[in-house]
Amino acid sequence: MYLYTIVPLYLYLIPLQTQNLIMRILYNFVILVLASLARILSVFNHKARLWVEGRKNWPELVKQKINSSEKYIWMHCASLGEFEQGRPVIEEIKTVMPQYRIVLTFFSPSGYEIRKNYPGADCICYLPADTPSNALKFIDIINPSFVIFVKYEFWNNYISILYEKKTPIFLISGIFRPEQHFFKWYGSFFRKMLKKLDHIFVQDKESLTLLHDIGITEVTLTGDTRFDRVMQIASTAGEIPQLEKFRGNEKLFLAGSSWAPDEEILAKYINMHSERMKWVFAPHEIEKSNIERLERLLTVSFVRYSQFADTSAGARVLIIDNIGMLSMAYRYAYIAAIGGGFGKGIHNILEAACWGIPVLFGPNHKKFREAIDMKNVGGAKSFSTYKEFRDIMDELLIDKLSYSKSAEAARSYVKENTGATETIIQKIKVKDINNSCS
Repeated sequence: MYLYTIVPLYLYLIPLQTQNLIMRILYNFVILVLASLARILSVFNHKARLWVEGRKNWPELVKQKINSSEKYIWMHCASLGEFEQGRPVIEEIKTVMPQYRIVLTFFSPSGYEIRKNYPGADCICYLPADTPSNALKFIDIINPSFVIFVKYEFWNNYISILYEKKTPIFLISGIFRPEQHFFKWYGSFFRKMLKKLDHIFVQDKESLTLLHDIGITEVTLTGDTRFDRVMQIASTAGEIPQLEKFRGNEKLFLAGSSWAPDEEILAKYINMHSERMKWVFAPHEIEKSNIERLERLLTVSFVRYSQFADTSAGARVLIIDNIGMLSMAYRYAYIAAIGGGFGKGIHNILEAACWGIPVLFGPNHKKFREAIDMKNVGGAKSFSTYKEFRDIMDELLIDKLSYSKSAEAARSYVKENTGATETIIQKIKVKDINNSCS
């Protein structure tokens, strides 16, 4: 997570060293303010309450899980999406560097609460707020041999203390944009954080160029570790008999992580053309009220996954009302639509694409490199209106050549972009050897 502050223009007139001092003071002040706001909001907001409660008595809780005679690698993820990027690296470390134990931290409850029992890590907890005292205490307790931050995580006090202790710091699946503060005239404070990292592994050439332009050369273009993760999922995915029974001999459309705006367009099409395929929704929110809202959109027969029986196989729509099975469910799909494109941004399209099926999504996908790339190669299509969705579906269902080209483009795109995990692990292993010899 980025923690950026509004920087007054008069800083431009202040010497660089003084600028950095002011920014450090301001940064620490903002951290304290945000932590205080979280405590206030926790009275009214469930997510804020989890954020606060999860950090109570953290020194004692972490100490209970740490064996001072063991060596640890610490990985930090903001939330669930970043965890999925870090996961293949954790699992490869466990295989090729078994002498290390894993400490896994999260910033957000949406990551921690879902993965707090992940068996690949030896200690899983919330990241304490980035105050100087918290950072020093946390690092002293776990005493990491290496630290891996995933994608967007830049916490100044943690990074500074690790740097002072000469603890190697890596950033994986990093992605940078010109509008970020690192690349602004007032960005010295933020650039100093990047320069304290031992190596940065980035997703795209633009990120590589931006970092080189500000004098950061310990950078490797690896791509996104999520490609390795989704291929791993595909190779080990189990069967879901209920979905197989529901699909029968028909084609199946799967709407994954869907939101209301996606569902309204899809439901309108389904109500008019339900006979063309079987239809599955896996809503992002599975609360009872949201499931009931989705059901009210449908004028054709439907069944919830939790209530599915053999006699339900004749229904035209199946609604998955649980979490955890979506990535495996895509294996049964002929076409997939990924939700979020009418809101803040689309969810993981690679989980569907790795199965070699066309992927559809809404208009808000411009910040997602994989979405742009897949559209360019023909493996994905976007829609903003019902008419656009209808036209895409007509093309894919009627034109077999168009479908096969799109499906193969999706499959090839994922396959050609795997390998980031291996590159990262090799670099970490070299650093480990060098540290052991020094």
